[in-house]
Amino acid sequence: MGDTEPFQGAPDTAAVVPSGPGGLLDVLNVAAVLLDAEGRIDLWSPQAEILFGYSAEEALGQYAGHLLIDKEHLDTVLALFAKVMEDGESWAGVFPVRHKDGSTRPVEFRNMRLQDDQRDYWALGLATDLTTLRRVERSLSLSAQLVSQAPIGLAMLDTGLRYISVNPAEERMNGVPAAEHVGRHVHEVLPFLDAAFERAMRDVLASGAPIVDQYTVGRTAADPDNDHAWSISFYRLESPDGKVLGVATSSVDVTDRHRAVEEQRHTALTLQRSLLPHPPPQRPGLEVAFRYRPAQATIEIGGDWFDVIPLAGDKTALVVGDVMGSGVTAAAAMGQLRTATRTLADLDLAPAQVLHHLDHITDGLDTIATCVYAVFDPRTEQCHISLAGHLPPVLLRPDGTRELLDLPTGAPLGGCGISFDSTSIDLRRGSQLVLYTDGLVETRHQPIDVRLNALLDVLDDPDRPLDTTCDLLLHTLRHSGERDDVALLIARAGPSPAGDAKSGA
Repeated sequence: MGDTEPFQGAPDTAAVVPSGPGGLLDVLNVAAVLLDAEGRIDLWSPQAEILFGYSAEEALGQYAGHLLIDKEHLDTVLALFAKVMEDGESWAGVFPVRHKDGSTRPVEFRNMRLQDDQRDYWALGLATDLTTLRRVERSLSLSAQLVSQAPIGLAMLDTGLRYISVNPAEERMNGVPAAEHVGRHVHEVLPFLDAAFERAMRDVLASGAPIVDQYTVGRTAADPDNDHAWSISFYRLESPDGKVLGVATSSVDVTDRHRAVEEQRHTALTLQRSLLPHPPPQRPGLEVAFRYRPAQATIEIGGDWFDVIPLAGDKTALVVGDVMGSGVTAAAAMGQLRTATRTLADLDLAPAQVLHHLDHITDGLDTIATCVYAVFDPRTEQCHISLAGHLPPVLLRPDGTRELLDLPTGAPLGGCGISFDSTSIDLRRGSQLVLYTDGLVETRHQPIDVRLNALLDVLDDPDRPLDTTCDLLLHTLRHSGERDDVALLIARAGPSPAGDAKSGA
């Protein structure tokens, strides 16, 4: 950046902005020497003292040729000086210069004639060490080639998120010529990108912490009718003295991968939904509501499931499980476990026995799963429950009291060979049993105890319709961008079937 930059709110005006140390001129250490028409040194900059070794007191008034040039090159230098002073044409090139320490080193010169208000001529010489200049030139050339030839999109924006420059790859991605980027705000160039794109850059400007591989989907002028996906990284640009200059972005078009993944996700989701139960028929003495929500911040589907299984004697089995992993494999394993659970339920086994057999089946699937299996008998108003490494159900009573059931947790399904326990609880008329997978309550930012208490807080109205309670739980506890599936099943005990055991039938 130069020594002046435009005011943000006033076009065509400029403010003087002091440059900090470490700029390009400091790196090059450009020396300035002013000679009179006879070739005597009249002005001598501090950089000249560094470059040539002579102090101003030693140099001023001396003939520059005699001070700095070896005899063998003196005639050539004097001829060049005379030509510049006679015709006013500048001269540039490399010449060997004698340092005060006696060494000779190549120096890059720029010489030009000046005229003062008395119409007298002067010669201005600008010089820098050739080795330093060539190193900077190589670095700039390499940087320019890396930027211009890079297959990924590269862009630089100022602190107001206006484009400073873009490379050809970014130009092609955005479908906007490079010249039409410069000076325009990011949303003027890319109006259809998600707002998270701008938020990410502002976060990087504020914190200095880079953001790597942010997944962004949107449309650009390059293909305005179709969504594209990019993997974008952001990092803050700073001068050597720490001044924040802006933000840089690097973008890779991952549209093909995005579309392949979305197709895989659609396949897994279709498979999973085909394996989940349709709305179950009304069960005697039981009202049921359920929800399934796929993960929102991941490209794959998990293995959560639920089921409501009719049993003999008006009993009902309630099941919620979670297969570890994601994608088609997890969905397929979930389908197998759900089928196996239904088969075992038909045998009228106790919940602990069902989990025992599922443990061996899961071992054969080379996966791990958690599960809660409950059997409700409306005639006795009893519910027998067994857990396999699953989070505890919630019991909500008609008077509004609720609790996380203190049940033996058991081990996850998957060949551990550990026995499971069944616990019997009263499930009186109006009581609710809430079963769920960990995606409803687990987050990376809060302890599980805090989240379970939040779950209990939401369950504050035993008379609320079950579907409303399901939606309220998801709205309150599940946030956008969650990376896990949720299966939720709520059952409320109703009137006992006619002719039940309590009526003496």
